[in-house]
Amino acid sequence: MATVTVPANTSVFLLDIEGTTTPITFVKDILFPYIREHLEEYLSDHWEEDECKQDVHLLKKQSEEDLRQHRACPVACASQSGQTDEEKAIREVVEGVLWQMAADRKTTALKQLQGHMWRAAYATGRIQGEVYPDVVPAIRAWRQRGMKIYIYSSGSVEAQKLLFGYSIEGDLLDLFDGHFDTNVGAKVESQSYVRIAERIGVQPQDIMFLTDVTREAKAAEEAGLSVAVVMRPGNMELTDEERSHYTTVTSFGQIA
Repeated sequence: MATVTVPANTSVFLLDIEGTTTPITFVKDILFPYIREHLEEYLSDHWEEDECKQDVHLLKKQSEEDLRQHRACPVACASQSGQTDEEKAIREVVEGVLWQMAADRKTTALKQLQGHMWRAAYATGRIQGEVYPDVVPAIRAWRQRGMKIYIYSSGSVEAQKLLFGYSIEGDLLDLFDGHFDTNVGAKVESQSYVRIAERIGVQPQDIMFLTDVTREAKAAEEAGLSVAVVMRPGNMELTDEERSHYTTVTSFGQIA
């Protein structure tokens, strides 16, 4: 296993989650199916709670915005015989959420509801966050050398903390110095990485970014970060040009 030497000025590791610290299958085969399978049950159980009411309010505002923007959106379900107003309202929310998920939308309203559902699932042990076995030992070694470790993922900060706080390896939150999500900007925009460097209080060239997505790697590189592309089972295959351009690793253990 070839070792990758980190640039001497590096003081921060910035880590992607899906396909980097955590198998893509965890998100696709566990997290998202959990939402689809338990959405109606969750809404019915929490419908009268303030947090759920806020989630539903945001989803309805998003739906109204989609209509204004002439985006396709689900037709409100027709009232069925014997169906209460609450049941009808829940059904409409379910249809809207499932439509957003099928369209791979990443709206704040959708991410907020998903985060609240996952929080309940993690807390009751129905879900445990997955991390590759090489991740925790590597991070501990980096921290011992004085490195700071941050997460940057398209999943909300709350969802990130749930994954690492209720992981198969136990509570790992103490390993991280902070978390960033798309509130700081899209991961394929170089300015997002400049903002992250500013918030951490370092120069972009002091950060090494690990991701499995070359579009993100390109944006980070343009911002001045050093980059390594992580090649895990199930990740997108790299082209020959990408392999020759980027430093690649198959395990965090390769990063010395």
